[in-house]
Amino acid sequence: MGKIIESVINFSEGRDTDKIEQVINEIRNTEGVKLLDYSYDADHNRCVVTFIGEPGPVGEGAYRLTAKAMELIDMEKHQGGHPRMGATDVIPFVPIFNTTMEDCIELAKEVGEKIGSQLEIPVFLYGNAASRPENANLANVRRGEFEGLKEKIGTPEKKPDFGPNKIHPSAGAVAVGARKPLVAYNVNLHTADLKIAKNIADAVREKKGGLKNVKAIGLKLEDRNQVQVSMNLVDCEATPIHRVMELIKAEADRYGVTIAESELIGLSPQKYLIEAACHYLQLNDFDPGQIIENHLLTGEGEE
Repeated sequence: MGKIIESVINFSEGRDTDKIEQVINEIRNTEGVKLLDYSYDADHNRCVVTFIGEPGPVGEGAYRLTAKAMELIDMEKHQGGHPRMGATDVIPFVPIFNTTMEDCIELAKEVGEKIGSQLEIPVFLYGNAASRPENANLANVRRGEFEGLKEKIGTPEKKPDFGPNKIHPSAGAVAVGARKPLVAYNVNLHTADLKIAKNIADAVREKKGGLKNVKAIGLKLEDRNQVQVSMNLVDCEATPIHRVMELIKAEADRYGVTIAESELIGLSPQKYLIEAACHYLQLNDFDPGQIIENHLLTGEGEE
């Protein structure tokens, strides 16, 4: 097996299934990549698609998806609960097998340059590929979202790394970067009070003094009449999922609110979920080799 890189692209459509399928088909039809998962949500109005392959095909798939999203999505008409600045909002590259972070940084720059020059969409490098320290944090890149970026793009603090110094009229802008695996994890609450969700998100996220490696916002789920703490857990080895959940439970209890459910968006490394299961089951000295499916995948075991 050669070098394997993962991309987890977020694009700004979660309601029109025909458009979603047309965009996803660009990955299905890119030779050399494997579509692993995609999910979308009407309240967020956003789709997350995960695929893997060797660097060249993965980069080609990312470019083709961005071109199709530009064709189908008009940011002037887009509304949704999740922060966004472009039709294709963020393109991360993640090292998976036989690859390094440097490989992903190189690919991010190649894809970013191609999007900027051929599609004329402004591109901001972020994460480990960021050209400016402040852009290592995706939230800094996306601050102001599509509407705010229209006014500030091209200024010293909002100068794209590639492409024109002006917003694309329909496709907006895109963040392209390299990062470690993260977990997109949401917790829904038994309340419709958005203020409570925002307060809990502030208590949990690192920027407000909460847990390190946690990014969180509070959102309203109109179709469920509930609110959500929507999170990116950027390093679950340092800050495990169960620790985040326990803090949310404690904060929710302050407001007399209970948790309705939680959800995983996209894919997660198995070890993070095993660690959560071990915590709640209070398993002692658990070995992943005790999972039957792991033996089936590896072919190990006695005849």
